[in-house]
Amino acid sequence: MSATATVTLVSKPGCHLCDAARDIVSAVVAETPGAVFVETSIADDAELYDRFVEEIPVVLINGAVHNIWRVDAERLRGALQDATN
Repeated sequence: MSATATVTLVSKPGCHLCDAARDIVSAVVAETPGAVFVETSIADDAELYDRFVEEIPVVLINGAVHNIWRVDAERLRGALQDATN
């Protein structure tokens, strides 16, 4: 049985890097059985704002930071394969 991996994109409105990250993350998650995509905005969460305001976008896998600023599809794909097996 495969495990579930939750991929969270921490973003903010008007962020062009967030738009690019969203495209990559949603595509990789869509091709990965057991992966779930969630997006949250620092504009809606004071704790996330305080933690990540200078590092947006941030990709979390099961709550742990995977990367900041730019998303590499192959690296994310590998991390999700590890997380869901």
